[in-house]
This record gives sequence, structure tokens and C-alpha cells, in this order.
Amino acid sequence: MDNIMQKAWDLAFLYSARVVAAVIVFIIGRYIAKQLTALFVKVLEKNNVDITLTHFLRNIAYYTLLTAVVIASINQLGINTTSFLTVVGAAGLAIGLALKDSLSNFSAGVMLIFFRPFKVGDFVNVAGESGTVGEIGIFNTIITTPDNQKVIIPNNSIMGNVITNVTANPIRRIDIVAGIGYGDDIDKARRTLQTILSSENRVLDDPPPVIAVSELADSSVNFVVRPWVKTSDYWDVRFSLTEKIKKAFDEQGINIPFPQQDVHLFVEKTC
Repeated sequence: MDNIMQKAWDLAFLYSARVVAAVIVFIIGRYIAKQLTALFVKVLEKNNVDITLTHFLRNIAYYTLLTAVVIASINQLGINTTSFLTVVGAAGLAIGLALKDSLSNFSAGVMLIFFRPFKVGDFVNVAGESGTVGEIGIFNTIITTPDNQKVIIPNNSIMGNVITNVTANPIRRIDIVAGIGYGDDIDKARRTLQTILSSENRVLDDPPPVIAVSELADSSVNFVVRPWVKTSDYWDVRFSLTEKIKKAFDEQGINIPFPQQDVHLFVEKTC
């Protein structure tokens, strides 16, 4: 009986020591993981890495280090970590199959963060939606539409379709079609359009604007008016020029044709 009690105490002491060692390894390891992660983040911030990418890499680095700490702690308990990793791997495979759509969004989120087709604050056309990017998450991207609706788009839908980053470049070209009547003076219309562009100080000189006859349509001679502006000025200048063209054409007596249809009625007289 005494031998059994002694062995029990020895085992209890042995496993108590292992548990204490495992706890100490975990506490110290987690502290080191946090410090290394903080140092990693400082290096990223010093190199002006985008904040979204910084947060993502911080999480990846911390949880990778924490996983290593957990494995080291389990090893202190005398558990065969090879078998443990095999069980974890099998469980991970089962979870991955069950969450394949979420993992697809996750992988797409990683690609969005690393390849940076757009960033927070850009105006984009993605997955049939248009708006300003508010957040690029691991699983979803949030955009705000021009009428202030919040749209949450799965990242997989974004990466699987065409992405148009409207505000990626500092300047944009405005395309306006201005039609005049066939009886109007083309040179006069061109001079009028040139005067309008010259009076708009937000129109850039380089690249130079283009004014040209583009089409002899069914009821009009169509000019293309293509000035370049800063991207931030695009809509304001476009609206302003459209209004100025209408007013200037009216003042100069230049007609802007519009679709019309003549209806002829024939009345048959009966005696």
C-alpha cells in the first residue's frame, strides 16, 4: 500500500511539474509572441505599409507564433505532438470542406490585400456595385454607394469579376457629345466649344482637350468634347460644361437637334 501511495505521489509530482512547466512555457511564449509581433508592426509602419495589410500581417504573425507556443506547451505535458498535429490536421480538413465558401472568400481577401487593386477611399465598380471603399476585410469588402447605402460584397465575388478603380489615376478625361443641326456653322460651333473650355480653369492644358466632329448622325452633326481634369473634379466639371454648352449654343443661335416625328393624317371624304 505504501508503495502504491508513493508511486501515486511521484506521478502526481511529475505531472504537476509538467503542468507547471507547460503553463510557464505558454505564458512566456505568449509574451514573446506579442513582443515580436509589435516589433514586426513597427517595422511595417516605418516602411509605410498600408494599414489594412499591416493589420492582416500582424494577425497572421501573432497567431502563427501563438500556435508554435501552444505546441511547445503541449510537448511539455509529454503528449506526442506528432499525433496531436495529425488530429488537428484532420479536423482542419473537415472544417475546410464544410467552410469551403468562407475559405474561398478568405483566399480572395488575401489576394485583395496583397495585390491592392484598390484601397480604402477609392471609388470602384465591383461585382455590379459602385461606391467608395470603406473597408477591405478578410471575408468581405464594404463599400458606400453615392446615395449612402452600405453594401457588403463577398471577396470571392470581387476577385471573380472585372474590377474598375475609377479614382486610381490622378486625372480623368470627360467625354461629352454635343450635337448641332445640319444647317448650323461647324466652325462657329467649334469656336464656341473652345471658348467654353478656355473659360473653365479646372480643365487641364496637358493633356490638351480634344474637340472634333465625330459623327454625321441622322438628325445632327455630333462633336466630341474631351477635356482632361483632376479626378476629384470630374463630376463637377462635367455637369458645369454640359450646362455651359447648352447656354452658349442658345446665345449663339446654334440648334441642338432633338428627336421628332411628323405625323400626317389623311381624312377620306365620303358623300
